Amino acid sequence: MDADANLLKNLPDALPDEVTDILLRSQGSFRLERIVSHGQASHPDFWYDQEEHEWVLLLEGAAGLRFEDEPTTRELHPGDSLLIPAHRRHRVEWTQKERPTVWLALFWEG
Repeated sequence: MDADANLLKNLPDALPDEVTDILLRSQGSFRLERIVSHGQASHPDFWYDQEEHEWVLLLEGAAGLRFEDEPTTRELHPGDSLLIPAHRRHRVEWTQKERPTVWLALFWEG
Protein backbone atom coordinates (compact mmCIF):
# COMPACT_ATOMS: atom_id res chain seq x y z
CA MET A 1 0.00 0.00 0.00
CA ASP A 2 1.22 3.48 -0.85
CA ALA A 3 1.92 5.55 2.29
CA ASP A 4 0.25 8.54 0.56
CA ALA A 5 -3.00 6.61 0.00
CA ASN A 6 -6.29 7.11 1.84
CA LEU A 7 -6.26 4.49 4.63
CA LEU A 8 -10.02 3.96 4.36
CA LYS A 9 -10.21 3.47 0.59
CA ASN A 10 -9.68 0.27 -1.39
CA LEU A 11 -10.15 -1.93 1.67
CA PRO A 12 -9.69 -5.65 1.07
CA ASP A 13 -12.76 -7.88 0.98
CA ALA A 14 -13.55 -10.09 3.96
CA LEU A 15 -10.93 -12.83 4.13
CA PRO A 16 -10.27 -15.64 6.62
CA ASP A 17 -7.28 -13.69 8.04
CA GLU A 18 -6.62 -10.06 8.81
CA VAL A 19 -4.81 -8.07 6.13
CA THR A 20 -1.75 -6.12 7.25
CA ASP A 21 -0.06 -3.47 5.10
CA ILE A 22 3.24 -1.96 6.23
CA LEU A 23 3.01 1.76 5.51
CA LEU A 24 6.37 2.93 6.86
CA ARG A 25 9.36 1.21 8.36
CA SER A 26 12.64 2.40 9.81
CA GLN A 27 15.36 -0.21 10.24
CA GLY A 28 15.36 -1.12 13.94
CA SER A 29 13.29 1.91 15.02
CA PHE A 30 9.61 1.67 14.15
CA ARG A 31 6.99 0.11 11.88
CA LEU A 32 3.63 1.64 10.96
CA GLU A 33 0.88 -0.72 9.77
CA ARG A 34 -2.68 -0.60 8.56
CA ILE A 35 -4.57 -3.70 9.72
CA VAL A 36 -8.00 -4.58 8.31
CA SER A 37 -10.17 -7.06 10.21
CA HIS A 38 -13.51 -8.60 9.22
CA GLY A 39 -14.73 -10.42 12.33
CA GLN A 40 -11.34 -11.87 13.28
CA ALA A 41 -10.33 -12.40 16.90
CA SER A 42 -7.46 -14.02 18.75
CA HIS A 43 -7.67 -17.78 19.10
CA PRO A 44 -9.07 -18.97 22.46
CA ASP A 45 -6.41 -18.98 25.18
CA PHE A 46 -3.93 -17.05 22.97
CA TRP A 47 -2.30 -13.89 24.31
CA TYR A 48 0.02 -11.55 22.43
CA ASP A 49 3.26 -11.02 24.39
CA GLN A 50 5.34 -8.89 22.07
CA GLU A 51 8.86 -7.54 22.32
CA GLU A 52 7.73 -4.18 20.89
CA HIS A 53 5.61 -1.37 22.26
CA GLU A 54 2.44 -0.84 20.22
CA TRP A 55 0.18 2.16 19.84
CA VAL A 56 -3.10 1.51 18.03
CA LEU A 57 -5.72 3.87 16.67
CA LEU A 58 -9.06 2.48 15.54
CA LEU A 59 -10.02 4.29 12.33
CA GLU A 60 -13.21 2.46 11.36
CA GLY A 61 -15.45 -0.30 12.72
CA ALA A 62 -15.31 -1.58 16.29
CA ALA A 63 -13.31 -4.06 18.33
CA GLY A 64 -12.92 -5.55 21.78
CA LEU A 65 -9.41 -5.68 23.20
CA ARG A 66 -8.61 -7.48 26.45
CA PHE A 67 -5.55 -7.25 28.67
CA GLU A 68 -4.68 -10.31 30.72
CA ASP A 69 -4.36 -8.19 33.88
CA GLU A 70 -7.82 -6.58 33.50
CA PRO A 71 -11.14 -8.31 34.22
CA THR A 72 -13.12 -6.79 31.35
CA THR A 73 -12.78 -6.20 27.62
CA ARG A 74 -12.19 -2.66 26.38
CA GLU A 75 -14.51 -1.70 23.55
CA LEU A 76 -12.88 0.46 20.86
CA HIS A 77 -14.64 2.72 18.36
CA PRO A 78 -13.38 5.10 15.66
CA GLY A 79 -10.96 7.62 17.13
CA ASP A 80 -10.05 5.48 20.16
CA SER A 81 -6.34 4.87 20.70
CA LEU A 82 -4.44 2.69 23.09
CA LEU A 83 -0.81 2.25 24.15
CA ILE A 84 0.24 -1.36 24.71
CA PRO A 85 3.64 -1.56 26.43
CA ALA A 86 6.02 -4.34 25.41
CA HIS A 87 5.17 -7.65 27.13
CA ARG A 88 1.74 -6.51 28.33
CA ARG A 89 -0.26 -9.58 27.42
CA HIS A 90 -3.37 -8.79 25.38
CA ARG A 91 -5.76 -10.30 22.87
CA VAL A 92 -8.42 -9.23 20.38
CA GLU A 93 -11.73 -10.55 21.70
CA TRP A 94 -13.76 -9.53 18.63
CA THR A 95 -13.94 -7.26 15.61
CA GLN A 96 -17.04 -6.21 13.70
CA LYS A 97 -18.28 -8.71 11.13
CA GLU A 98 -20.72 -6.44 9.29
CA ARG A 99 -18.09 -3.96 8.13
CA PRO A 100 -14.31 -3.67 8.12
CA THR A 101 -12.46 -2.74 11.28
CA VAL A 102 -9.44 -0.64 10.32
CA TRP A 103 -6.52 -0.19 12.70
CA LEU A 104 -3.45 2.01 12.46
CA ALA A 105 -0.68 0.41 14.51
CA LEU A 106 2.72 1.85 15.38
CA PHE A 107 5.36 -0.56 16.73
CA TRP A 108 8.75 0.34 18.22
CA GLU A 109 11.39 -1.48 20.24
CA GLY A 110 10.79 -1.83 23.94
